[in-house]
Amino acid sequence: MGKTLIEKILSFHSGKDVRSGEIVLAKPTFLMAQDGTAPLVIKSFNDLSGEKVFDSSKVSFIIDHNSPSPNQGVSALHKLMREFARKHNIKLFDIGEGICHVLLPENGFVKCGDLVIGADSHTPTYGALNAASFGVGSTDLAIALYTGILWFRVPETIRIKFEGKLPEGVYSKDMALFMVKKLTAKGAIYKSLEITGETISSLSMDGRFTICNLTTETGAKCGIMEADDKTIEYLKNHGVEKCEPVFPDEDAEYEKTVEINVSNLSPQIAKPHTVDNVCDIEEVEGIEIHQGFIGTCTNGRVEDFKIAAKILKGKKVKKGVRLICTPGSKRIYLECLKKGYIEILLQAGACITNPGCGPCVGTHQGIPSDGENVISTANRNFKGRMGNQNAFIYLASPATVAASVIEGKITDPRKYI
Repeated sequence: MGKTLIEKILSFHSGKDVRSGEIVLAKPTFLMAQDGTAPLVIKSFNDLSGEKVFDSSKVSFIIDHNSPSPNQGVSALHKLMREFARKHNIKLFDIGEGICHVLLPENGFVKCGDLVIGADSHTPTYGALNAASFGVGSTDLAIALYTGILWFRVPETIRIKFEGKLPEGVYSKDMALFMVKKLTAKGAIYKSLEITGETISSLSMDGRFTICNLTTETGAKCGIMEADDKTIEYLKNHGVEKCEPVFPDEDAEYEKTVEINVSNLSPQIAKPHTVDNVCDIEEVEGIEIHQGFIGTCTNGRVEDFKIAAKILKGKKVKKGVRLICTPGSKRIYLECLKKGYIEILLQAGACITNPGCGPCVGTHQGIPSDGENVISTANRNFKGRMGNQNAFIYLASPATVAASVIEGKITDPRKYI
């Protein structure tokens, strides 16, 4: 019997011939922690009496969730990260550099066949680069930081096959939300999602990152795509000259295959307060919104701002409605400035914040008021996610957010395309 992508990758990094369900010790190629988790990693590392990081060139800390610091307590945690990174010669991305899941691919830290672990739940984003990337707890990351090795249970694999051509005004975020609806929030717990199909091949890398990012919301351990010319070109443009793509065997064994045809897909909306509470936009069109948000590790890339700028060009955000735009990295911010997208968004009435996670986690920027409805390109809409238990978050594509802030209500973007 042949092997799936995850079986091949974990076999390579463990030095053993492994199958789903087995427990293995494997050597990660890169480790990451952000400011919401790194302080716990540092504490656990010190509790282990760790004196030296196993390989500082394979580790990065990112200050993105609370960037810049909103209060004295967070500032102390940031100081702890900076001092630890300096002591152990770890690459640290400080405030304003961007989001961890954007920065690692941008800096060539991930390539085909890699095994990456991150102390953040949306680490599976890197699966778009044909890598196995797992979110882990801070203690697990500390152990790997000290030893260079970690245990894994080899996941079973669900194959997701996207077919058909996306209709005008429907995007990768709509595909991702529909995938979460189809599988449900508990439908792929500790599984590897192997994502393939002609629709995936037609997407840009920005779109592929969006879909892998949302695999977390199905309970999956990781989501992995096959590499193609677009993957290799992206890697070369970001400093990776050599890599060896990994492909599943034709006779690989899957738990099941889920086929999704997108040819008649409508823009999708995740209603409060769960990500799998997804419906066609027609069901919620017209609901009043008070704030829009474009950004995060899901949709804070150049393509996302291009889509929003195209809709908002020459138009205005409705009076009484707020639009917050947060580029995913400094590089993305500069590219959007160069292409004129930032100017268009500003002229439309948007507020542009520094690169980072922005309002997503709800600790310092764009916290909504009681009873307000927010339409967001983020990946989560749990109660209190953006900092207020009494607000309501709807998840959508950048196009849907842009159209909605023009009218002050959830609006089908197809009328603006």
